[in-house]
Amino acid sequence: MKKLVLFSCILFATTLSAQQPAEKYPIDSASVEHAGVPKGEILKFSFNQSKIFPGTTRDYWIYIPAQYKPEQPACVYVNQDGIQWKAPTVFDNLIYNKEMPVTIGVFITPGKVLADNNATAQDRFNRSFEYDGLGDAYARFLLTEILPEVERQKASDGRAIHLSKNGNDRAIGGSSSGAVCAFTAAWEHPEAFSRVFSAIGTYTGLRGADRYPILVRKYEPKPIRIFLQDGANDLNIYAGDWWKANESMERALSFAGYEVNHIWGEYGHNGNQGTAVFPDAMRWLWKGWPAAVTGGKTKNQFLSDLVIPGEDWQLVGEGYKFTEGIATNAEGYTYFQDIPNSKTYKINSDGKPVALNMDSKRADATCFGADGMMYTVATGTKQILSYDKNEKMKVIADTIAGNDLVIAINGNMYVTAPDGVSKPSKIYLIRPNGERIVVDEGLKYANGITLSPDQTQLYITESSTHWVWIYRIMPDGTLAYKQRYGWLHTPDIDDNAWSDGVKCDTAGRVFVASRMGIQVMDQLGRVNAIIPIPAGQPSNLYFGGPDFNILYITAGDKVFKRKLKTRGANNFDKPSRPANPRL
Repeated sequence: MKKLVLFSCILFATTLSAQQPAEKYPIDSASVEHAGVPKGEILKFSFNQSKIFPGTTRDYWIYIPAQYKPEQPACVYVNQDGIQWKAPTVFDNLIYNKEMPVTIGVFITPGKVLADNNATAQDRFNRSFEYDGLGDAYARFLLTEILPEVERQKASDGRAIHLSKNGNDRAIGGSSSGAVCAFTAAWEHPEAFSRVFSAIGTYTGLRGADRYPILVRKYEPKPIRIFLQDGANDLNIYAGDWWKANESMERALSFAGYEVNHIWGEYGHNGNQGTAVFPDAMRWLWKGWPAAVTGGKTKNQFLSDLVIPGEDWQLVGEGYKFTEGIATNAEGYTYFQDIPNSKTYKINSDGKPVALNMDSKRADATCFGADGMMYTVATGTKQILSYDKNEKMKVIADTIAGNDLVIAINGNMYVTAPDGVSKPSKIYLIRPNGERIVVDEGLKYANGITLSPDQTQLYITESSTHWVWIYRIMPDGTLAYKQRYGWLHTPDIDDNAWSDGVKCDTAGRVFVASRMGIQVMDQLGRVNAIIPIPAGQPSNLYFGGPDFNILYITAGDKVFKRKLKTRGANNFDKPSRPANPRL
């Protein structure tokens, strides 16, 4: 009986296997060599001088099309995991038929740290570390190490290799972890890579790429065009469901307004369908070139209610040591601090910053009160100072190691005073009569501080975590009902969002300067939108201009501005109740 059951199981399994159709796909003509089509050459090299991935060694291949001329920098395609997709043959045919531009291919294997003795020890395999993680390390590796290394080589006939530096002339691709690596490179540096081929992409929980569908929906769209491929029987394991993850990516990209194309199959985690569709993917990714790939129109209504089409960030000033403490007065003029230089700048009506004739004493924060006075936190003297319109200074409080401040319409001043990232911070209330009391303790690096539009609640960023805290302001100015409120996104390589400056608009939205750009929360503390900035990490922000609808940010040695559809909530204006939030 047991033999009969075993035989029946084997017969059933054999029959089931026989019923599974063979994995076959149409062969694109571009994947086949053709007589009369000039063949490019393929050169192989090794690279072991990485400073970004120290100790690693890897091979890479350069494909140089026959039509390439050194006088004209070539377009670029970078592929992870070496040569795949019959790419050299596909490029030969598509370039010959003018279905893609003259493109130099760079095909790279992941790094390995070689063992001293391979017989007794194993190499360290760097593929997951380099490919699966978020962040810009791999993109920087390509841009600052590999592509310059490629340009140091020459074709076998002596032709110099010149690669275009324009992101619109660059594509990047890969499969599985190599696919998410390609997407990450373009996501982090869309100015360097604008076209992405992703086959059986690992948008799953190996090293955080499962966060992409959410981030794509929240971020302002980037100028990237993406082609996705996957199969319904792709992996479904401990890290997630590849098939559903790719579907989720496609839906997120479509929602966010990206140019995205996809082809779904029925099979598993292999490169068969990717190879079959690669020629069409290249045709689609390069369609219309040299016309630029542009960001689309998002369906994120929260984001659309903020950004103005065609209005981007503008540089206000640069070359400072470290900018912070940005604030606007009742006339709409914006001021900021250059802390190390003890300089305070005013942005004049012509948009140019002008240094005031005063020593700011390393001021870190600025706020204007309803009395028209400018208040600062002077970190050099551990004081709170005020300045009148003639820049006459007055000491408001001594011996206070403050960081940021905000002043309510009734004259109550709140000051954050951190003591490093591990020791508890203090929050001070300084009343108009000069009385100073500690109204809260315990946050880990309490940093930015602002009032809700109705001035009944206080928001404080906790830089060493991913939280924004909220407090109720009581009638006597003390604080109550302390609560973790805003949940911020954090970068892959950091344990915190490093939230810094925080401000509200009149609708009650909360704008937070963070490592990932400007994260914008609704009144319930949910990040609905993320607005990236052009360079650096934002330290503070404020609404300025005559209508208080221009968002100014400080970021390292630079200051930027951007006009939005909203209006900032000023602490010196009469408090106003925002509309009820959507629950």
